[in-house]
Amino acid sequence: MGKGWKYGILLGVAVVLLFAANLAVGSVSIPFSALVEMLSGRPAAHESWHFILWEARLPQALTALLSGSALAVCGLMLQTAFKNPLAGTSILGVNSGAGLGVAVVMLWLGGRVVAGSFSFSGFFSVLLGALAGAMAVMALISFFSTLIKSNVMLLITGMMVGYLASSAVSLLNFFATAEGVQSYMVWGMGHFGGVSSQQMPAFALVVLLGLLGAFLLIKPLNALLLGERYAENLGVRLHRVRPALLWVTGLLTAVTTAFCGPILFLDLAVPHMARMLLGTANHRTLLPLTALTGAAVALFCNLLCVLPGQFGLLPLNAVTPFIGAPIVLYVIVSQRNSNRFH
Repeated sequence: MGKGWKYGILLGVAVVLLFAANLAVGSVSIPFSALVEMLSGRPAAHESWHFILWEARLPQALTALLSGSALAVCGLMLQTAFKNPLAGTSILGVNSGAGLGVAVVMLWLGGRVVAGSFSFSGFFSVLLGALAGAMAVMALISFFSTLIKSNVMLLITGMMVGYLASSAVSLLNFFATAEGVQSYMVWGMGHFGGVSSQQMPAFALVVLLGLLGAFLLIKPLNALLLGERYAENLGVRLHRVRPALLWVTGLLTAVTTAFCGPILFLDLAVPHMARMLLGTANHRTLLPLTALTGAAVALFCNLLCVLPGQFGLLPLNAVTPFIGAPIVLYVIVSQRNSNRFH
């Protein structure tokens, strides 16, 4: 059995155990036997337990699993494509674009989006704003990718777009009401509890389609490790691969940011954790292991957020840096030349 299979099985077991822990731990104590009975379709001893499991803990655990996988895969693809160990969705400005879309809805439009005879309010309007902002940034980056052939310059362009979006958000915050600013700040702290059981099928479908697109890019990603000129000699059409990669990462980042807020460090740190485990850059094993690692880390972070129990929930972005920042610092210190990355 290869190294990849061994770590894959271990991570799979870890994901299952962490998923079960996310269902069992919370502000309300529910016996594990009662959880098993409810999951098997039997009636709950208390009606409140049924609601807590099916409407709160299960959707939240599924959201953490899917979002962690999506963001980790996005980080891996961007780091490979740009040959930069610190590349991530925040560097390209996608998170800032989603944040700008949400800010426009919350702070300028008063939480309501009107399109012709249709009017969207509440969480769905926030979702539309985040998706519109993130995909607008990806469309802009895709346009620049046709003009700029240097990966480093494209990264810098993405950073500038992100700064512009952040500046616009600051202006909206300055002129907004106190209630609007507070709502936006809560969204910006990040959480996995934003997907309801009714929204879960659509959320899962979009994330799984995005992950499928990422798996279809494994071959060109492996070729890019050897350089763009070598990849072109192998028949990789970079003028098609680069936009496809940007749109896949844009879609995954947009939907996770819209539902969960801008989550820090998962896309940046998890790919390095997977590389350190496997000791390889081959995406045939690295990409699936990165997805599993992202799911495990996200479930672990969500578990830490709910541990205070009756004292409330910790913001997700108050937890993720404790795991992600040491990994990134280790990569920066140990990165003495670009060959170490590959």
